[in-house]
Amino acid sequence: MTAERFQAVERQGSPHHRALRGAIAAAVTPLTGRGAALDEEAIAPYCEYLVAGGLDGLLALGTTGEGVLLSTTERRRVAELYLAAAAGRVSVAVHCGAQTTADTVALSAHAAEIGADAVAVIAPPYFLLDADALHDHLLAAARACAPLPFYAYEFAARSGYAIPIAVIERLRETAPNLRGLKVSDAPFERLEPYLLPDLDIFVGAEALVVRALGLGAAGAVSGLAGAYPDVVARVVREPSELGTARLDRLRKGLERFPFHAALKRVLARCGVPIREDVRAPLRGLTDSERVELDAWLESS
Repeated sequence: MTAERFQAVERQGSPHHRALRGAIAAAVTPLTGRGAALDEEAIAPYCEYLVAGGLDGLLALGTTGEGVLLSTTERRRVAELYLAAAAGRVSVAVHCGAQTTADTVALSAHAAEIGADAVAVIAPPYFLLDADALHDHLLAAARACAPLPFYAYEFAARSGYAIPIAVIERLRETAPNLRGLKVSDAPFERLEPYLLPDLDIFVGAEALVVRALGLGAAGAVSGLAGAYPDVVARVVREPSELGTARLDRLRKGLERFPFHAALKRVLARCGVPIREDVRAPLRGLTDSERVELDAWLESS
């Protein structure tokens, strides 16, 4: 997209997308064949479960959704299926971060073409990009999906480095569709610098959600909400220390196991037709872990 076209579509805006707000699930990606293939038929009933849980939206293909482990063809298909299943009842953001700028741009453009409500992009892992390279990468993604709202996805523990605040400030000037950030950093001292004025900040670490909401955060994009939508939605709408403690217990309990497989087992126990299958190199649960997880779920 040329700079002139980018500016033109930004001025036009889009009346169709739903604004991101409140409680958003970082959705899992249903897989089959020991993680080798998409389980397409599971996405619609899973989406029904999330909607019934009272969420405001979902993020497809993020960290919880194993997005970076899927091919670009698979990622396009998953985004399409989530949008079809949501049917406008909740907002659908699509994580389009990839190792290369070309793939990130292609996925961002596709998300806009199919009617997603927003695009999020994490900094590419492995190479430590300097401020200019990182800005140019994020700007290319923002331009590819304009005028769709664009969110930078800050998660230093996964990308390997933090997005400098100076890069975000520069994006404010160069990417008119920059709407905010998803920030999954912890502890709070790492999150707080990203609570920038005039940007919508969504928190990923559930134990920090209530504190961040008190300082102006727009909501949560939560991996736990992918299996416990009602619990997370309640805490976001009625913030409390008791709710924070419950989210913290759930997160710490599940992280004793391979998180993605454990989350999918929770869903299966709730009646959602999702297998435990995950994409390698992630691993599934052992028999002993299943027994231990089930016992913990019964007692929690």
